[in-house]
Amino acid sequence: MNADVGEGATEAALEAELALIPHLTSVNVACGGHAGDRDAMARTIRAASVHGVSVGAHPGYVDRQTFGRRPLALPHEVVRAMVAEQVAALIAAARAQHVRVTHVKPHGALYNQAASDLDLALAVAEAVREQSTTLCFVGLAGSALLEAGRRAGLPVAAEAFVDRAYTPEGSLVPRTEPGAVLEGPEAAVRQALAIVRGHYVNATDGSRIAIDADTLCLHGDTTGALAIAKAVRHALEAAHIRVVALHDPSR
Repeated sequence: MNADVGEGATEAALEAELALIPHLTSVNVACGGHAGDRDAMARTIRAASVHGVSVGAHPGYVDRQTFGRRPLALPHEVVRAMVAEQVAALIAAARAQHVRVTHVKPHGALYNQAASDLDLALAVAEAVREQSTTLCFVGLAGSALLEAGRRAGLPVAAEAFVDRAYTPEGSLVPRTEPGAVLEGPEAAVRQALAIVRGHYVNATDGSRIAIDADTLCLHGDTTGALAIAKAVRHALEAAHIRVVALHDPSR
């Protein structure tokens, strides 16, 4: 289980994200692009370390006005440098606390665009490889992100979402559309169990989409995120499903 954290623009929002950490196994920490700063990174890394949760970088477009969720058309070399800089910043912040960064997951529009654009995905993956060849590259299950990670020689992890709706094509429903975010813990639990047990999600048209995922994500800024995290973790454990961190060698 992973979540995007360290993104809160206010003290209350950041505290709410930190409260999620005990119920996760991995966190993706904003590292100064779409959100986050040195203090937020340090506090998030410290909380993850206390709870034995693995730490990953969560680079995104440098676009705080739209929280990195606006699609951009940047030269791939610009994207590569941008991602490398953000990942390096988190590695430095983690090193200061003797914590190892284990994975990288792109954020928002960068994630969604690279999921279907192999050249863009390669630019992101190559930036990650510049920092370390052992970083696990996290991307949407079945997407170009995973292919790019493999081509770059990185270990990869396919991701699925417990709090987001899927289109019949297998992509995430855009946040601008109604129903893009699932409401309440019950819906998230149903989707999580369907992914883990049945390797599928129900799309918005009622069809089933095959999905093979290594990690489940929930968003720290989703309404009721803490209740969702608790409910999903409890449901998985009650179903005797072992939940481990992305870097766990036994996964």
